[in-house]
Amino acid sequence: MGMTMTQKILAKAAGLERVEAGQLIEARLDLVLGNDITSPVAIKEMEKMKVDGVFDKDKIALVPDHFVPNKDIKSAEHCKCVREFARRNDITNYFEVGEMGIEHALLPEKGLTVPGDVIIGADSHTCTYGALGAFSTGVGSTDMAAGMATGKAWFKVPSAIRFKLVGRPSKWVSGKDVILHIIGMIGVDGALYKSMEFVGEGVANLSMDDRFTIANMAIEAGGKNGIFPVDELTRSYLEEHAARGYEIFEADEDAVYDEEYTIDLSTLRPTVSFPHLPENTHTIDEIREMDDIVIDQVVIGSCTNGRLDDLRIAAEVLKDRHIKKGMRCIIIPATQKIYMQAMEEGLLKTFIEAGAVVSTPTCGPCLGGYMGILAEGERCVSTTNRNFVGRMGHVNSEIYLASPAVAAASAVTGIISCPCEL
Repeated sequence: MGMTMTQKILAKAAGLERVEAGQLIEARLDLVLGNDITSPVAIKEMEKMKVDGVFDKDKIALVPDHFVPNKDIKSAEHCKCVREFARRNDITNYFEVGEMGIEHALLPEKGLTVPGDVIIGADSHTCTYGALGAFSTGVGSTDMAAGMATGKAWFKVPSAIRFKLVGRPSKWVSGKDVILHIIGMIGVDGALYKSMEFVGEGVANLSMDDRFTIANMAIEAGGKNGIFPVDELTRSYLEEHAARGYEIFEADEDAVYDEEYTIDLSTLRPTVSFPHLPENTHTIDEIREMDDIVIDQVVIGSCTNGRLDDLRIAAEVLKDRHIKKGMRCIIIPATQKIYMQAMEEGLLKTFIEAGAVVSTPTCGPCLGGYMGILAEGERCVSTTNRNFVGRMGHVNSEIYLASPAVAAASAVTGIISCPCEL
């Protein structure tokens, strides 16, 4: 019986020849990640352990990004806690305001995540790095503390679901539409504690930014992690970004999967997730048959869709158009580098001329932090990853998850729309 990509990575990290689904293992960690919300809890737990520093100052990344720049006194105190811990322990990969970005966009950009890695992060969307062929997963702050202290973590080896992607997506269909389609198909618990492995000829038709988006939202299907094979596009990305060597793992031909799905990318349509679960999906064609859904705000950004490709698509839609009067459109580049590239390409000028505002990199409104909180009864089309009750503000507000293309088009019309309708 063969092993999946994820199982092979975990086997090596555990120093074992092979592992099986359900097996408990202790694995060596290549990177431990925390942010300004989760790190202070982990730091306090480390203090209780009375350990003498961290296991490896180069294998910890601390990225204040959720309430940064600080929105209030409490967030300032959290960031101070992280900053002082980083100084005390000489943490190499601590990123302060001015060099920080949204953690799951920043770390690949910095070359800190590479194929074959075992990565834990005290943030549920740590699964993003599976786009590069790594095993990465979210953990609690106490697990982060143990990881920082020992460089190890316990895992139950996950079983897997295989998604075979074929075909080429049509215009205005992106990685966001792919993962929303999958979540709508299998549900928010359809991959509960399982590895979601994306393979097939269609993978070559997805950009790296598409793959980051898909892996990022594996957790929204309940997945333990999402992972892509390493191909030429991945290698090209790594040549530009990787800060160290890496090892590529491939699934065995006789690897066992709990389920297998084939998805023809050419048949997918722009897809929107309605309140209040990511699985509540409707295609743009289905939405056309409904009464107009009037919205108040659009957010384009987050660890899911704040990368350069996302901003380029949004700018393409907004070029020579204007945000509908009374609408709020907030654009949030995911990192300083992306912000700079967007500026150099003229994307920020396009956004501002269209009537949007551009924020410094931050998670901001995604988790109801700031930079776009919703009032009672308001509706937002957002490129973020969760649309739970009260996620972005008032419990009686509504969030519609969509791609940057659909979000930008909706900002122009004031109703949920597709660029093909402009």
